[in-house]
Amino acid sequence: MLRSLFSGISGLRAHQQMMDTTGNNIANVNTTGYKSSQTTFEDTLSQLVRSAGAPQGGVGGTNPAQIGLGVRLGGISNNFSQGAAQTTGRSTDLMIQGDGFFVVQNAGQDLYTRNGSFSFDTNGSLVTSDGGVVQGWSGNNGVVNTNSAISPIQLPMGTLLPPKATGLVTIGGNLPGDTTSPSPIVTSMTTYDAQGNQVTLSASFTKVTPTQWSVTLNDGAVSSGPSTLNFAANGSTPSPTTMTVNGVNVDLSGVTSYSGQSTVSAIQQDGSAAGTLQSFTISQDGTLTGVFSNGLKQTLAQLALASFSNPNGLEKAGNSTFQTTANSGTPQLGVAGSAGRGVLQQGALEMSNVDLAQEFTNLVIAERGFQANSRVITTSDEILQDLVNIKH
Repeated sequence: MLRSLFSGISGLRAHQQMMDTTGNNIANVNTTGYKSSQTTFEDTLSQLVRSAGAPQGGVGGTNPAQIGLGVRLGGISNNFSQGAAQTTGRSTDLMIQGDGFFVVQNAGQDLYTRNGSFSFDTNGSLVTSDGGVVQGWSGNNGVVNTNSAISPIQLPMGTLLPPKATGLVTIGGNLPGDTTSPSPIVTSMTTYDAQGNQVTLSASFTKVTPTQWSVTLNDGAVSSGPSTLNFAANGSTPSPTTMTVNGVNVDLSGVTSYSGQSTVSAIQQDGSAAGTLQSFTISQDGTLTGVFSNGLKQTLAQLALASFSNPNGLEKAGNSTFQTTANSGTPQLGVAGSAGRGVLQQGALEMSNVDLAQEFTNLVIAERGFQANSRVITTSDEILQDLVNIKH
C-alpha cells in the first residue's frame, strides 16, 4: 500500500481537529471570559530509507533520506490575552483586568474562572450562574486576615452592624474672648449609649474672666461641672484639653478664645446606632465593603484570586471554568493587584477574546488543508487502480 494514502488520512484527521477547534472558538465568540484555543501540528516519525554517511576515502558524506508518514496534532493551547470590557452596571458583576482567576468551589471541587458574572443566593453566598460558590476571606469586625484559609464569600442582606457607645466627642470653634454677656453659650450633639439609643450631650460655656470660661457638660441624665477652662493670654491653648461626663470624653483641644464672634460647636462623635446592611461596593483589590442604614461602612469580606506558573497547563472543566493539572502548577492565592495579579472592575464583565477575523482565516486554512489531503488520498487510489490495471 502507498504510504501517501496513510499520510493523507492523518492530514484529514489533523485538519478536522483544527476545524473542530476553530468551530468551538466561533461558537464561544460571546461567552463571558472565554479564552480562544489554537491548534499546532507536528510531523510523525519518518521512515529512514538511507542512513547518513560520513566522508571517507576521498568520497564525500551523504545525508539521510527519509519519507514522512504523515501529520498529527501537536497540541491545543489557550490564548489568555485580555478580553474587552463589557459594562453591565450590576454590582455583582466583576472583571479581572490583568492576570488571575476567580476561585470557586462546586461540589467540593476547587475550580478557576475568568467569568465574573456572580449573584447572591438565598443563603447570601456569592455564586456563579451554575451554583459554584465564590471563595475568599470573611471579615471579622471589619478586619480581613488574608493569611488564613479561604472560605465562601457570604453577605446576608440581614447583616446587622451592632451599636457602638460614644466614647469621644470633639468640640471646636471659637469662644468670643471679648464678650461681656453673662449668658452661656451652648452647643449640643446626638450621641449613643451601649444599646444604640440616642443621647443628647450638651456643653455650656460661661465667661468668667478674660482668660477663663466655666464649662458644664450634661447628657440628660448626668451633669459634669462646672469646670474651669483656662486659655493663654492670646486666646489659644486651652487647659484642660479633655473633660468627661458619664464615661464620655469631650475633646476641647480645638477650642479657642479670640475676640470676635462665637463659632464653638460639637464637630463629631464616634458612636453609632445599630445598622442593617443596605448596599455594598467591591474595590479594585476585591474588598467587599458594606454600607449600613446608620451611615457607617465596614469591610465584610475580600475575594481571592489565583495565579499559576503555567496557565496553559490548566484543563477546561466546562461552564467557563478550569481545573488544575500536573503541569499547571499549584494555585498561588492572594488579593487582586498583588504579586502580578490583575485588579477588579465592578459592574463589568470580560468578553471573549475570540478574534473572528483570525478564526475565519483559520476556517479557510483548515478547509484547504482538508481538501488537499483528500486529493492525496484520491490520487493514491488512482495510482493503486493503475497498478491493478497492469494485469489487463
